[in-house]
Amino acid sequence: MVTVAGDVTEAETREALIEAAGGAADILVNNAGGPPLADFRELSEQDIHAGLQSNMVTPIAMIQLVIGGMEERGFGRILNITSASVLTGIEKLDLSSGARAGLTAFLSGVARQVAPKGVTINNLLPGNFDTDRQASIIDRIAENTGKSRDAVREQRAAVQPVGRLGNPEEFGAACAFLASTHAGFITGQNLLLDGGAFTANFP
Repeated sequence: MVTVAGDVTEAETREALIEAAGGAADILVNNAGGPPLADFRELSEQDIHAGLQSNMVTPIAMIQLVIGGMEERGFGRILNITSASVLTGIEKLDLSSGARAGLTAFLSGVARQVAPKGVTINNLLPGNFDTDRQASIIDRIAENTGKSRDAVREQRAAVQPVGRLGNPEEFGAACAFLASTHAGFITGQNLLLDGGAFTANFP
């Protein structure tokens, strides 16, 4: 395994990633940490551009680097880790929601364009998983409300219909399936993994 350390929003890092993959990739998983919780009134123009760069522009740039080779080889799996907030607004995650919804819309037509060449593009929309990102949100809420971190965590788990936070292993298994040869008939889709939190009949 080759590790590349760098900022994926920078072209040099993206090129280094492709070089580390031997100049070609059959599977691409785009993921970027979301912007911190913030009231939209607090966002500067610079903040907004940075959020768009990280959560929309950079994934598209990565796809541009790999998709030609995937089409030539007749196989490719592109997965974008976005957020449940693409489907339903989450307070103080407006920038994350907007950028990731933009990515989703941008790639919808692309997915249909490259599908005949054996390349699929899908999005995974996580809800509240037990990750470092979740820990940072819990810390922020605890700080703002004066509640203990454990109390906030228990509260966030309890409101999930499944009664707990998601396990990263569960997310990994879903990602692995969509990246496999078995998922060739699934493209342009948004897979919501949120423990049943989103209550609309037709997500």
